[in-house]
Amino acid sequence: MGRPKLNLQFFGEKNPKKFWDMKMSSDKSNEADIFIYGDITSYRWNESDTTASSFKGDLDQLGDVSTLNLYINSPGGSVFEGIAIHNMLKRHKAKVNVHVDALAASIASVIAMAGDTIYMPKNSMLMIHNPWTFAIGNATELRKQADDLDRIAGSAFQSYMQKAGDKLTEEKLQGMLDAETWLSADQAFEFGLCDVVESENQMAASINSDLFQRYKNVPQSLIDNPKTTISADEMALRQRIADEAKANQAYLETILGGMYK
Repeated sequence: MGRPKLNLQFFGEKNPKKFWDMKMSSDKSNEADIFIYGDITSYRWNESDTTASSFKGDLDQLGDVSTLNLYINSPGGSVFEGIAIHNMLKRHKAKVNVHVDALAASIASVIAMAGDTIYMPKNSMLMIHNPWTFAIGNATELRKQADDLDRIAGSAFQSYMQKAGDKLTEEKLQGMLDAETWLSADQAFEFGLCDVVESENQMAASINSDLFQRYKNVPQSLIDNPKTTISADEMALRQRIADEAKANQAYLETILGGMYK
């Protein structure tokens, strides 16, 4: 049996729609807006066909902007894509303002750490945890998988620590990652993972309940009241994201089913 491969990503259709959108700000000519809504995905049909490289292409096409406004509402997804996007934003010469519109969970929270200033409405959340994967193999191969996961986790760990500074110890952060911790805006601010806590955003309370199945410590308040009234355009966007996520999940199950037949 060959060495197992890390599968820290979701699969999808060959020509999927992007999980991000970039455009110049309508009211300021030297600013651009980036929206990351939904799952962060990777489609490796060949070595060049990755969403991280496409993200970079779109970022480069924005030209010489002085400010990037990044809006996030994502349950996470591909670790490697997320880390690549985080590093692209950190290297960019523009000031990066991050707005957590509703949820920045898992690798989406690592992307958020690229912000020079991170804004969170009071009813938005940040979720951090250790990376996970699925694998097959013998005992030696599975131990190597665990070692690989530890190294991958180190990249995210450093991103959180760099942002938190002296507001968070390494021991405290590791405990939070081990426990899968859901942070309110006030808690994120306390630990240095958010710079500005804003008044409640009605849209920020609207979160797709499908993501709850992925994680083990979802706050009861989100389960009991996952959303409030939002605009028709926003509802349509969220429905599209949900439909694409379901299609991706169905494709993944088809692949996995074939592996065990």
